[in-house]
Order: sequence, then structure tokens, then C-alpha cells
Amino acid sequence: MAVPQYVKIVEVGPRDGLQHESQILSLENKLAFIERLSQTGLSVIEAGAFVSPRWVPQMADSQAVFKAIVKHSGVSYPVLVPNMKGFELAQSVGVQEIAVFTAASESFSQKNINCSISESLKRFKPVIKAAQSSGIRVRGYVSCVLGCPYEGDIRPEAVAAVAEKLYQMGCYEISLGDTIGTGTPLKAQQMVHAVAERVPVEHLAAHFHDTYGQALANLFAVLQLGISTIDSSVAGLGGCPYAKGASGNVATEDVIYMLNGMGIETGVDLNQLIYVTHWLAQTLEKDITSKTSSAVLIN
Repeated sequence: MAVPQYVKIVEVGPRDGLQHESQILSLENKLAFIERLSQTGLSVIEAGAFVSPRWVPQMADSQAVFKAIVKHSGVSYPVLVPNMKGFELAQSVGVQEIAVFTAASESFSQKNINCSISESLKRFKPVIKAAQSSGIRVRGYVSCVLGCPYEGDIRPEAVAAVAEKLYQMGCYEISLGDTIGTGTPLKAQQMVHAVAERVPVEHLAAHFHDTYGQALANLFAVLQLGISTIDSSVAGLGGCPYAKGASGNVATEDVIYMLNGMGIETGVDLNQLIYVTHWLAQTLEKDITSKTSSAVLIN
């Protein structure tokens, strides 16, 4: 299968990225962050998570963020919700797309959301039903698709089974997450092959972390299988508190640089994205880790 001519980028920095940062951005800076991203040509920017502030204090102001951000035409601002309470909060502020999350590893599911995989899916059923009744789109996340910090390698068939259930429940897209970044290209292809036998490949997304420096290679491998949606985080923000040593998501600017070199359209302005990375590094007072932004100096 030929690589796609267009790839949709799902920018997860304001949610998946920031929720793992020790420094909590102010509401003002979060709004500035999302506004800057909105001006780069990105069509999907994950805006927050309606989760307990006790567990994820970085996302405590997600309602205020969503209410205050400027919603640009042609840009979707999905939020993560864990249960009906989170969904009702999201609905109350006019959210048009949500995401639910589970795992392909039983151990990780217990550690991360304190329930089994089957219990998590049962929890999502009323959420998805309510969302569909309200015309709200639902995306599904599957964690640990290429490895688990507690179980090691994960069978592709296990990933496929969970992805299929989410798809059958009504998730329009399933994001396959290499949460601890242990995947390699052949394993990534084997996993996608297995999932694509149950879920059409056009409804799959790749969400790869870069712990071992394999994320771009893994993305290149699954692009060849028809994957045309990539989750990434500007500046490579992110990580996983349940996976010791796990680094952040693959950097959006590194992904865009690679895709530009392959002649694949994304609609994203790389230079504008690099400006966002440099602004974010100054705001968070941390070094830039993405290769592309480090190579391009901003005066």
C-alpha cells in the first residue's frame, strides 16, 4: 500500500503533553498556547481533560480553558473524558468532540484507571451513547499497544480486540498508543496489520512516544500500511507517570519535517510551529528536545 498523500495531525500537547509537566501553566498561558497552535494550520488540537484535579492537577482548569479559547473555523478542540461525570462537564461548555481511553494491557489498565479493560469499556458505553445522542463525536485511545511497563510485549491480537470493541461501540477513530515508546518498525507494522483486520485502517491513528528514539521510524513504517492520522505533541511534551523512564510524545515539528520531506501534505506551517515550540520552552523554562526546533534557531 502506498503512503497517503495527506496526513491529519492531532496535536495533543495542551492535554497529553502538559498533564505530565511538573510546572502547571496558568490559564492565560494555556489560552495563549492553544491560540498559537490554532494559527499554525493544525486542524485538531486536544484542548484538555475533564478528569479529577486530584489525580491530574494540570488539567484542573479545563472547563475554563475550553470556554475561553477562540474556536477557529476548521479546527476541532476535543477533550478527554473518563466517565459520565466528565462527559456532562464537557457537554455543559459546548464540547463537540470527546475521547475515551483504555489499554491493551490489563496491568496497565489497573494501574492507570483502576479497573480492568472490560470494566473500562463498560464505563464508556453510556458516555458514547450520550455523546452520539447529542451529536458529539467520540475518539478512542488504546494505551500500551507495543509494550507495557508491567507485562512487557503486548500481543497484536490483544490490541486488535480492544480496538475493535471501541470501534463497534461508536468511536469514529482509534488512536493506537505506544505509551512507553518501546516499539520498533516491524513490531509496529505487525500490530497495525492485526488491528486493520478488524478496524478499517482509515479509522486508525498512530500515537507513538520516542523513549528509544524509534517514533519517526515507527511512523514511517505504519504510513506504508495506510495510516493517515498521527498524534503528536509540539516540543515533544508528554510522558507517562506509570512507565518509568518513558519520554514524551514524538514532537509535532519533527513529524512535519519528515512528512514535508516525503511530499505528504498536512496543512501545517512548520515555521509557525517552531515559533510555538520556542515560545513554549521559554514559558516552561525548559530546554527544547525536538531535533527540528533545536536545529532551527529563532532570533
